Amino acid sequence: MEPLIKIEHMYKIYNPGDDEVRALDDVSMEIQRGELTAIIGHSGSGKSTLMNMLGCLDIPTSGKYFLNGKDVFSMTDNQLSDIRNQEIGFIFQGFNLIANLDALGNVELPLIYRGIDKKTRQELSREALRMVGLEPRIHHKPSEMSGGQQQRVAVARAIAAKPPIILADEPTGNLDSHSTEEILQILKGLHEAGRTVIIITHDPDIASQTDRVVQIKDGKIEKDYWNEKE
Repeated sequence: MEPLIKIEHMYKIYNPGDDEVRALDDVSMEIQRGELTAIIGHSGSGKSTLMNMLGCLDIPTSGKYFLNGKDVFSMTDNQLSDIRNQEIGFIFQGFNLIANLDALGNVELPLIYRGIDKKTRQELSREALRMVGLEPRIHHKPSEMSGGQQQRVAVARAIAAKPPIILADEPTGNLDSHSTEEILQILKGLHEAGRTVIIITHDPDIASQTDRVVQIKDGKIEKDYWNEKE
């Protein structure tokens, strides 16, 4: 079976020459459909740079990236934008919610950009908020919610359009232990429903709850292993 994601000999080099920094240094990897994968590393390891490549938010100095068999780096800016809108749901550490919109409005916003009609996008948004357990707070604004609730709104926003890939960058970094566990359970549920979920993290405890761990150090893949399940 063709992998969902295939990266070949990817480099991201800043300041080429004597003082160059290799944020990614000859990275090759594959991710199959339906995997629950953690990409783990310390600050400066290259994991965030790799996330930006996987999410089509940046392009490498050299190398190839195939998503669903398509050569991503041969695409135009508009084609890359379509990939980000239709194939990938992003969850960020900082929530990135609009302060003057309620939960429903925040989840709806990307669907407006996709040209989805009002009735359909409200149905999709309500369904996504229900999935993350926030239906009772659908008309609350971010300032009226806890950090964990705000992140659940961000998760709902990422999944409302039913993208096949969920890319979560330190999704629990600003949360307490209870909220962290809630978000992890939601991500695991998405995986069990058939989504491909990739979590970028520095936390070994979070990585231990995924199926596969890709460990990055100094821009290189240091380890790539499967967690043993009980």
